Amino acid sequence: MLRRLALGLLLCAASGVSAEEFQTLKGHGGPIMALAVNDRGHVASASFDNSVSLWQEGAPSWLEAHEAAATVVAFGPDDTLFSAGDDFVIYRWQQGHPQEIGRHTAKIRALDLSRDGEWLASASWDGGIGLWPLSAGTPRRIAVGTGVNDLAFDGTGRLFVATMTGQIQVFDSPEAAPRILAEQGFGINRLVLSDAGWLAYGAVDGGTRVINAETGAEIADFTLDRRPILALAHHAESQQIAVGDGHGYIMMIDTHDWSIARDFRAMREGPVWALAFSKDGQRVWAGGIHDVIYGWPIALMANSPAAGTETRTFLQAPETMPNGERQFMRKCSVCHDLVATEQRRAGPHLAGLFGRPAGSLPGYRYSDTLAQSDIIWGAETIDALFDLGPDHYIPGSKMPMQRITAPTDRQDLIDYLKTVTQLSEDN
Repeated sequence: MLRRLALGLLLCAASGVSAEEFQTLKGHGGPIMALAVNDRGHVASASFDNSVSLWQEGAPSWLEAHEAAATVVAFGPDDTLFSAGDDFVIYRWQQGHPQEIGRHTAKIRALDLSRDGEWLASASWDGGIGLWPLSAGTPRRIAVGTGVNDLAFDGTGRLFVATMTGQIQVFDSPEAAPRILAEQGFGINRLVLSDAGWLAYGAVDGGTRVINAETGAEIADFTLDRRPILALAHHAESQQIAVGDGHGYIMMIDTHDWSIARDFRAMREGPVWALAFSKDGQRVWAGGIHDVIYGWPIALMANSPAAGTETRTFLQAPETMPNGERQFMRKCSVCHDLVATEQRRAGPHLAGLFGRPAGSLPGYRYSDTLAQSDIIWGAETIDALFDLGPDHYIPGSKMPMQRITAPTDRQDLIDYLKTVTQLSEDN
């Protein structure tokens, strides 16, 4: 441990990295769902605010096309960027312009490119894998029979798949039946695959395990009493794996001797949903419940305070606010602002909500379903929205599925919104 820390500090000193160079990338308006880094060291991010961003020297270039939360980003050759999300769509971005290259029938959880750059694979909760040709060929679909959380190509073109039912499956070809490499009783959320012949995966039960990629034999087990594992990243040159969990910790694994090099509380609240190493492996980028991307020099991580200085309002304890406000914070505040603002959010602002036709706020990209509806927002329609749930009240809209089942809670929310959205409009 001391040897690695000393070496890391020397590397940081040589490259000019210091404790003051803890970095933040700010601009998103919702939780950070995915991160990727290209060969130039540029960071790409996907957010619950429906947007994708490419960060160069700390400045964002916004890529807008998704109609629901953007949850996946992956770089291809020549700085091509791919993204996917909860709208079931995969986009290829070139010079800021989107090209739709494929669709699933449920949320997309992962993307990976074949080593020859000819195919993009997608993992979806619709129970299948998509194979999308990037130059010539016909799209293919592989039926897995259960939701797929992650996947990765190896150097020979085999596809390794992590499923919601707790399996690691290997497809030697699109036509071949899968081989079960590993199986456990809890869903596997993430995997990373190494050319050194091992595969690491993180599971819902908090398991972080390393197995032989050919035989499935266990190499190491780093399971801790924190669950679930939500993010994994691998940096081959520096022999590091980063593991993010639901308790906000990042564990750093040294793959040279299969030891835990560092383990620290990265997020003051909420989970770690996204991780990516810098190109040189000296920094790890992380995202979670906050709308900020955090970057730590790895050698100094253990001595850094947890990120996130402001408590997310929807995580506050019930006794801290009146019930109507609490319902808003829990059900609405991730997507909506109460005041007119230019901040990027997944949903439109609610200023002047009462009496406003649904889908009518200028400048916001609504779903066709909502834009063409005849709903006027008021006490009755808001009550019906949360009584039935958006998926039943406005089928086809991009509003998250959620309900407020107690009539008194719905009424308290309506009374709160009636007051604060009118005030925000007047101001």
